[in-house]
Amino acid sequence: MADTDDTRVEHHPDRQRFEILVGEEVAGYAEYRQTDPTVRDFDHTVTLPEFRGRGLAAVLVRHALDDTRAAGLKIVPSCSYVHHFVETHEEYADLTV
Repeated sequence: MADTDDTRVEHHPDRQRFEILVGEEVAGYAEYRQTDPTVRDFDHTVTLPEFRGRGLAAVLVRHALDDTRAAGLKIVPSCSYVHHFVETHEEYADLTV
């Protein structure tokens, strides 16, 4: 499970990615392509090696999907991690196109 005391997720729409930071260090990111005005295609998720095994990817993807839902958008889960996350968390199934 992620240690969230010093963990935060930031959205960088200009770079089409969400980043998870531990302290001030980027620990991972989820990239997407805005394929049309209503769809984000999540195509790449990375957790840097020194941060793996802490549950940070799940925290990151959950935040990214919650943000996408709040924006009224849908997703294409091209990234295998995002695809698996959506399959195992039914509350996000409605986001897929």
